[in-house]
This record gives sequence, structure tokens and C-alpha cells, in this order.
Amino acid sequence: MDKELIHHFIIEALKEDVGDGDHTSLSTIPANSTGKAKLLVKDEGLLAGVELALEIFKVVDANLKVNVFLNDGAVIKPKDVAFEVEGNSQSILKAERLVLNCMQRMSGIATKTRQIVDLLKDTHTQVLDTRKTTPGLRYIEKWAVRIGGGVNHRFGLYDMILIKDNHVDYSGGIRQAIERANQYLIDHNKKLAIEIEVRNLDELDQVLQTGHVNRILLDNFNFADLKQAVNVIQGRFITEASGGITIDNIRGYAECGVDYISVGALTHSVKSLDLSLKAI
Repeated sequence: MDKELIHHFIIEALKEDVGDGDHTSLSTIPANSTGKAKLLVKDEGLLAGVELALEIFKVVDANLKVNVFLNDGAVIKPKDVAFEVEGNSQSILKAERLVLNCMQRMSGIATKTRQIVDLLKDTHTQVLDTRKTTPGLRYIEKWAVRIGGGVNHRFGLYDMILIKDNHVDYSGGIRQAIERANQYLIDHNKKLAIEIEVRNLDELDQVLQTGHVNRILLDNFNFADLKQAVNVIQGRFITEASGGITIDNIRGYAECGVDYISVGALTHSVKSLDLSLKAI
């Protein structure tokens, strides 16, 4: 966990939610009132966000005490209790919504990821996330993917060169795009992996003739072409498949022999798990 980044996220999220004060709690609950609450599970899936919740409680009120019963990655079912938090009642309520928003979202992502990871058992293919994340929440959403057993792709535009179809078209072709990317790394003294997307076997052939990339993204290939592409590449480059991949067909893509399958749906259209924080 990147504590500096997480701390900044929590501070900004609390500013957004609390503003100049939780006036409901401030007006109805005595300032010195203490209480206890439990994180109650009301859904089935994989738990994620416990470690983040601990940080949120700490930022809100360092005197809050949390007793954890279930850790990140635990399989959960309705009526399970993930943890109990005890201390100032106003502080518990101040943290409540941020804790739930994060844990529900992260648990939904982790659950979906684990479902897909399980479908790919006995293959060597791993599941990748994408940049199709909620602005401001990318770190915690990708954190949830890892908890679910998936692998993080690049975090942003800054930590990898990924030459996609628009880059190829704007630069005038595959060879030009690859050559310029490599020259850019030399000119700016950067060490970044280079991945290039190809849309068909002809473009793949151009990449193989040019070389100087680390990974090839095979986009919207059917099974027959994907198998042929993987055989042609023959371990010379890392392979990744994307486009048109669903729960129903992902196993078939993995059986074509690709190293990775990227799934945007892990973060852009996942259902949050139902969790609640109930006073005891």
C-alpha cells in the first residue's frame, strides 16, 4: 500500500463528504458519546478494503479501536462480520460512508476478478486490468484487482508505452510508431516497456519484421487467428488479448495460449457488494 497516496485520497474524500462538519451527528449525539459498530456482510463474494478501512478510521480518529475478524481476500457470505470498530460515536459515523463506499466497490471488483481467475485455472493465462477506472479511484480499484488474484497493467500513461490503433494511424504506420517510440526512450533516457496493439495478422507481421517491442496486444482476434498469432510469435514477445472478451468466452481465449487477457469490465462495470456498518 502506498501510504502517502492513500492518506491524500482519504483526506480529499473526507473533505468532499464532511465539508465543515457532520452536522447530523454533531447536533444529535453528545460529543463524548462512545459506541461500537460492526461491518456486516449482506452478500456473497470476496472481501476487499479492510486494510484501507483501517487507514480511514485512523485518519478520522486515531483513538478508534478496530478488531478485525476477516482480512482482505476472505470468502464472505451474508451475516459474516468483517470487523468491529469502537470509540467516539461521532467519529464512527464520520468514517462510515467512506469506509462502506470503498469496501463495497473494492469487494465487487475483487469478487469479479476472482471469478475470472477461477475460470482460467489450469491455463498459464493471467487476467489484467486496464485504465478504464473511476477517476480518482484508480489506485484502490487496481488494489482490489490484485486482492482478487488479477494482475495490474500499467497504472497510467506514464509507466509504459502502449501504442494503440490511434497512435499507429496518427504516426503513419506501425514501423514509424515503433521506431519513434524507441528513439523517444533513448532521447529522454527512459526505461519503459513498449507494447503495441495489432488488429489483424498483417499488422502482426509488420510488428514481427520491425521488432523492438516487449509485448504484442492482439485486439479483437477470433479464436482461429489468435491461435495462429500466438504460434507465429512463438515466445519471442509477451502476448495479450483484448476486445469482445466475456465471462462466457474468456476460457476459450486463454486456451489459445496468450500470456495475458485484459478485461476492462473488472473496473468499469462491476457490481458493488452489499455491506453495512451497524451500531451494536
